Amino acid sequence: MSGSALFETFTRAPLAFDHGEGTWLVTDKGERYLDFGGGVAVNSLGHSHPRLVSALTEQAAKVWHVSNLYEIPGQSRLGERLADATFADKVFFTNSGAEALECAIKTARRYHFVKGHPERFRIITFEGAFHGRTLATIAAGGQYKYLEGFGPKVEGFDQVGFDDIDAAEKAITSETAAILIEPVQGEGGIRPVPTQSLKRLRQLCEQHGLLLIFDEVQCGIGRTGKLFAHEWAGVTPDIMAVAKGIGGGFPMGACLATDEAAVGMTAGVHGTTFGGNPLAMAVGNAVLDVVLEDGFLEDVQRKALLLKQGLASVADEFPDIIEDIRGTGLMLGLKCAAPNTKVNMALRDQHLLAVPAGDNVLRLLPPLTVTDAEIHEALDRIRAGARGLADAIAAAAAK
Repeated sequence: MSGSALFETFTRAPLAFDHGEGTWLVTDKGERYLDFGGGVAVNSLGHSHPRLVSALTEQAAKVWHVSNLYEIPGQSRLGERLADATFADKVFFTNSGAEALECAIKTARRYHFVKGHPERFRIITFEGAFHGRTLATIAAGGQYKYLEGFGPKVEGFDQVGFDDIDAAEKAITSETAAILIEPVQGEGGIRPVPTQSLKRLRQLCEQHGLLLIFDEVQCGIGRTGKLFAHEWAGVTPDIMAVAKGIGGGFPMGACLATDEAAVGMTAGVHGTTFGGNPLAMAVGNAVLDVVLEDGFLEDVQRKALLLKQGLASVADEFPDIIEDIRGTGLMLGLKCAAPNTKVNMALRDQHLLAVPAGDNVLRLLPPLTVTDAEIHEALDRIRAGARGLADAIAAAAAK
């Protein structure tokens, strides 16, 4: 179905969806799938949310693109709202998470340059990280499978073990500019960073004059039950990259920073053609309208507990299939005992969509608007998938 005209860079499932309804996707053949993958945590408010559809179509009838040569009122409004709701004073809008990370990296390097320390450009990162697919962000992530074949690794990134804060401290040199970390690793296997570790990183940055950068591309915008995951730890960064959920399915991202951290980002040093366009800003503002409503995030926390407790019950029933439940909020992972690819196929056979991750984990990333009934339906399908896979493994072993 993909066709020979496309780059062969994706291994796609043999599914094509005609339309979506909230937590559901409907194929071109009329089959309904419960979407607990969310386009990899992108569809924060599900499919065809009326507030988002209205905002996009209304803006589409006015103006799509003018470029950043001119004022974009929706951009100013969304930037001010993000600043009001976070640690940040300044916002730069992008088209994707990778671009938001590129901006974050450049912001950190530029900060030290204007402070008279151009030699401070290195950034400490952590094993299992995923920060994007550009040359700089694959170097930051450090995973060989993404680096292979693309020439010399971009210089300036020093990687240490996941949650190895002692190693991070030892890696600090006179050339270190910043520390970059996901408060909850997504692709790395739904691995939350302990609160105490984030606090130590904040202390190390203050002690050594470094900037702390959080990558909340996947774990931000209500995904963990707070607007941003770092709020659970009471630790704030100097710079933060966001994307995915902020657009609710429309491509957009943002780099947030304090006034001090953004001091070097002056006219002409960075730019974007499409970033912050009127369409994206209309959708981003509509997403915030919903997510910041009274009680919305508290309800995410409640539903997350319902889902996590149900998943724990399934894991207890099928320990040969599901080893453990990881994560926080509606960013949960099944640490699989069987290969996660087989578990994923078993769930897909039950018409439930999930997303594989590292460390043999299967991600569950339903929309924040998922209902209790849909959570119970998903648990029934996960249980059925686990039972079918367990039976198949037992039958194969008996032969």
